[in-house]
Amino acid sequence: QVQLVESGGGSVQAGGSLRLSCVASGVTYSSHCMAWFRQAPGKEREGVAAIYSGDGSTLYADSVKGRFTISRDNYKNTVYLQMNSLKPEDTGMYHCRIHSGSCSLDATLVFVYWGQGTQVTVSS
Repeated sequence: QVQLVESGGGSVQAGGSLRLSCVASGVTYSSHCMAWFRQAPGKEREGVAAIYSGDGSTLYADSVKGRFTISRDNYKNTVYLQMNSLKPEDTGMYHCRIHSGSCSLDATLVFVYWGQGTQVTVSS
């Protein structure tokens, strides 16, 4: 059974930085995509960034390009999200997701695994 455990969330002021981590266990995919999504109260879950295990290619939402960086450590089965220049609109619960195959930021994909999430709060 695949399990994802996120950590690194917290409360920061606008302009600050946070680094999120997601550790995966039980993964048997030969190739997979790990991604970060976020959900603010009253809003739909949205894709933030994704990274492919095969070639390390990445996807980013337009709203975070230039501010967030996704990276991975395949030996540790861990994906990171470095978030800089944080804005109040970045506030939300950040969830990690994994699935086999190429990457997508589509939040409606099926046959995926989700973590429980870590809260990020950015104050102005």
